[in-house]
Amino acid sequence: MITEQQVHELIGSMKDPILHTSIAETGGIVEVSIKEEKQHVSVKIALAKTGTAEQMQLQMAVVDALKKAGAQSVGIRFTELPPEALEQFRGTAGDAVENNLLSPTNKVQFIAVASGKGGVGKSTVSVNLAVSLARLGKKVGLIDADIYGFSVPDMMGINKRPVVRGERIIPVDRFGVKVISMAFFVEDNAPVIWRGPMLGKMLNSFFTEVEWGELDYLLLDLPPGTGDVALDVHAMLPSSKEIIVTTPHPTAAFVAARAGAMALQTEHTILGVVENMSFYESKKTGEREYVFGQGGGEKLADELRTDLLGKLPLQQPDWDENDFAPSVYGEDHRLGKLYSDIAQQVIDRT
Repeated sequence: MITEQQVHELIGSMKDPILHTSIAETGGIVEVSIKEEKQHVSVKIALAKTGTAEQMQLQMAVVDALKKAGAQSVGIRFTELPPEALEQFRGTAGDAVENNLLSPTNKVQFIAVASGKGGVGKSTVSVNLAVSLARLGKKVGLIDADIYGFSVPDMMGINKRPVVRGERIIPVDRFGVKVISMAFFVEDNAPVIWRGPMLGKMLNSFFTEVEWGELDYLLLDLPPGTGDVALDVHAMLPSSKEIIVTTPHPTAAFVAARAGAMALQTEHTILGVVENMSFYESKKTGEREYVFGQGGGEKLADELRTDLLGKLPLQQPDWDENDFAPSVYGEDHRLGKLYSDIAQQVIDRT
């Protein structure tokens, strides 16, 4: 039967995925318990950050190593290293911790933009909110986390790809917003035909391998609904605020409530609701047509016990052929001013 010393040696030689330092050096082996009659090993391991894709990979490696050494079954619990332990390793692995957005020492504010269904303008809201925050003097990053339906680079008029320096990816800067997207890593708008683990690994790379620099806000354009990618994002983030986008239509608001409920269940905070496509206003007569009905935004905000941050009418941005960004509203555009107001509310609430 495997011994306690063997357990310490096997696990201790593995590296903390954030600190890139051996678990023995970090003091990450918290508890070891062996039940000889059942040949069962229980361990408790402390990491710099839990809930990541790397944690799952480490868990599989631990189980595999202990079973090869003689354990019939393995139980693993994870906890996080205390702040003083993280501080101790700043000198040897500080750069990895500082550059890792998932590190507990990173002070960036995460804001996830979610919706219950597609087609409500969630990506448009993500893009313009990010640009508006940058216009208000904030350091902003934007992750296009809608891996199957990536659209942010096209909406922002980005026609270049990130640069790789060493092992770090340098995001593309556009309108003062640092952008990373799956679109940069596929050829000719090819479809992404991946399963959950691969998607989780790519998302984790966006957080840990991109040279974001100092950020005040990192916005995430989540895929619609409550599927695997959204769940991965919720699990990875140490804490996050969330904005739910809906249209005025009652069904859209009803479905969007699921995304809000998911945020609450994962202990994230809902900043508010944005109602998109609220109405169409005729340029000739000034008459408003409520194309998708009325009341969806208010109803959703009431159900989630949060505030309605703004109502955005249907209106196209003013296009500049020399600096084409088909979905970005100018600072003086009617919707640009509405987005600026929403961005200011976000700043006031975070």
